[in-house]
Amino acid sequence: MDNSMNPPAVAPVRKPIRFNAFQMNTVGHQSPGLWTHPRDSSHRYTEPGHWIELAQLLEAGLFDAIFLADVLGVYDVYQDSSDSALRHAVQIPLNDPLALVPLMAQATRHLGFGVTAALSYEHPYPFARRMSTLDHLSGGRIGWNIVTGYLDSAARNLGLSQQLAHDARYDLADEYMDVVYKLWEKSWDDDAVVNDKQRGVYTEPSRVHAINHHGRHFQVPGIHLCAPSPQRTPFLYQAGTSPRGVAFAARHAEASFVSGPSIAVVKAAVDASRAALLAAGRSPDELLIYAQALIVTAPTAGQAHAKYREYQSHVDLDAALALLSGWTGVDFSRFALDATIEFIETEAGRSALASLSAADPGRRWSVREAAQFIGLGGRGPVLVGDPSQIADQLEHWLDATGIDGFNLTFAVAHDSMRDVVQLIVPELQQRGRYRTEYAGGSLRQQLLGAGARLAPHHAGRQVRLDAALQSAA
Repeated sequence: MDNSMNPPAVAPVRKPIRFNAFQMNTVGHQSPGLWTHPRDSSHRYTEPGHWIELAQLLEAGLFDAIFLADVLGVYDVYQDSSDSALRHAVQIPLNDPLALVPLMAQATRHLGFGVTAALSYEHPYPFARRMSTLDHLSGGRIGWNIVTGYLDSAARNLGLSQQLAHDARYDLADEYMDVVYKLWEKSWDDDAVVNDKQRGVYTEPSRVHAINHHGRHFQVPGIHLCAPSPQRTPFLYQAGTSPRGVAFAARHAEASFVSGPSIAVVKAAVDASRAALLAAGRSPDELLIYAQALIVTAPTAGQAHAKYREYQSHVDLDAALALLSGWTGVDFSRFALDATIEFIETEAGRSALASLSAADPGRRWSVREAAQFIGLGGRGPVLVGDPSQIADQLEHWLDATGIDGFNLTFAVAHDSMRDVVQLIVPELQQRGRYRTEYAGGSLRQQLLGAGARLAPHHAGRQVRLDAALQSAA
């Protein structure tokens, strides 16, 4: 029988799995209480070696980036006090994430660096210079996680009675992005720097342009202080999950993060994000989406589950409630541990309790259960098992939800990341679901497979300077 007209079926190409490492320049990040574990090294967060070791470990594991969270306030909603946060190291003490980038960039060649900066409290003019500087020093490996902030304590320490309302923060953010885009993309021509030693001319003045931005929130008349960096605009991350946040990400983000305890919750967030991109005139595949998760693994399943139980014994419920209260704006000290909780919309955050409710619509969570759930790895799933079992779970989550990868939290620094690099990465590589080398180039080139610059149709490339004001300048 001639089978020439019936070629064998080709197996569908399965997306590779990508990893980010979710970290913070502090002692206790997403697993409150785990800093007490005898193997945890988070207390070394003030030592350069701590971060250099982590960066080199992640690069050995071919991670996309280390993603550095940040807040500008203290978690003081719980018991109307910062005492629990201070006592239990709930993201306090906390150092600046941006200062870590030069240390880690010098020790690596390919690893990307995503840094969180709240635009509600950072003027765009000096911020644009800071990010251009980091892009230069890292060789184009810097990314910015665009956040608007959610802690009233941050607003108070910056001279405000409280933070702006949720949607008003995004209104300000839209103008903020216009300002930084003008500075990064439009102020300096590509050929402005000539470095002509014979003529004694370093920069051609006619090729540098004042942006003359005069808006509701910002007045920025002058030029950007930095020559164009490798990416000009840093790679853009965003993590908002409210309707307003999703719409903002659809216009600006090149990668986003979602957090949810179930496949249904994460898939709904992914579908909403992809639909928002279409509505904004962008292709759904222009956005990489990472889901938060914690991996607890060991050579055997029994060892992995024993490790999980060991980690659970270090979870501090008081610390977890301080963290959850800060995320939601709800003081959980007002409720008994066995009291049930309902979703309460606040100006702090609109997703923490909503995602719990959506994970199991028929379930009524107690305060204790919510605290125990976020006590290991925050609001994402905890995946427990041997390398084969973990790989099965990762593949299932990625294929069922449409995400592109995982933003991995840790229980014990740096053991959790070392387990992933040494046990999970080889298993995924063997299955053909994880890369075996870096592509090279800027962070944007490595993640999107295109050029170092924003895509030509991206909002950042579409901003315009006022021609009349330019000629007047």
